Amino acid sequence: MLVWRKSLVLALIIALAACVAGPSAQPADQQSESLTKIRLPMGYIPSVQYAPFYVAVAKGFYKDAGLEIEFDYSPETDGVALVGANELQFAVVSGEQVPLARAQQLPVVYVMAWWQDYPVAILAMKETGIHTPADLAGKKIGLPGLYGANYVGLRALLDVAGLEEKDVTLDSIGYNQVEALVAGQEEAVIVYANNEPVQMQQKGYDVDVILVKDYVQLASNGLISNETTIANNPDLVRRMVQATMRGIAYTLANPDEAFAICARYVEGLLQGDQVTQRAIFDTSLEFWKTKQLGVSNPVAWENMQNVLLDMGMLTTPLDISKAYTNEFVEKK
Repeated sequence: MLVWRKSLVLALIIALAACVAGPSAQPADQQSESLTKIRLPMGYIPSVQYAPFYVAVAKGFYKDAGLEIEFDYSPETDGVALVGANELQFAVVSGEQVPLARAQQLPVVYVMAWWQDYPVAILAMKETGIHTPADLAGKKIGLPGLYGANYVGLRALLDVAGLEEKDVTLDSIGYNQVEALVAGQEEAVIVYANNEPVQMQQKGYDVDVILVKDYVQLASNGLISNETTIANNPDLVRRMVQATMRGIAYTLANPDEAFAICARYVEGLLQGDQVTQRAIFDTSLEFWKTKQLGVSNPVAWENMQNVLLDMGMLTTPLDISKAYTNEFVEKK
């Protein structure tokens, strides 16, 4: 995660235009041309987990804000690098990416909290007896690799238990956690709590799930921008944040409709295992619920920095207050 790609895609031409009077004021092609086009890196494949963004497009929330969104499913680190270089204005990323980027002099800023709790978890078969972080001692643990949210979440749980990496055996297995666990290749695996545990439970497996959020609060998935965009075009940031928050609120209030909207963006959703996908969707909703959408918690950011320092992924403390802002969450 600390190795940032220097060879980036060519600069995206962003059409910044004045707000239009309304849908009936001009032909459709002129309406489209008057919208600010935003290419939005998502960091993962099309999924029901992105329902609020799909809803914000389908219900016209972004259009109401003068925005036209193009979803980009390239890797998370690409999105961070492009936003940090001001090639793009926004990306959806996990919280740990922000201090890591700022430590590399990439001036990204987290402008809207989406997931209220860090969604990483330990998944183990019930018979292994892994019920708490302390039970990980001496165990073989599979994870995608020594990077990203999965690795950070694991280290946070090890810290809680007073364990170090040398106290466990880590096995980089890519994104094959379910298969590896079922085959007995691993005693535990690191997963996203709203995904793999749901798949296992839907298949009838008896599993234990240890949630990071039950032990420590960490800054989680949200929307980033950069210092240049914030300084030069704060109205754009505010419109993007507010429209996205409308998507989250509508999804939470209308889950059945939101899930149906996902079928427009997730290929094969209606032909696949809808029961499991709906369970993943419903579990995700619980991570988005909060009394005040979009707000970052300073404690979560301090905790995140401390975990990264303990891991050695940060070598010196940052002014973590500059890594996030709640400026654009409040309506004006």
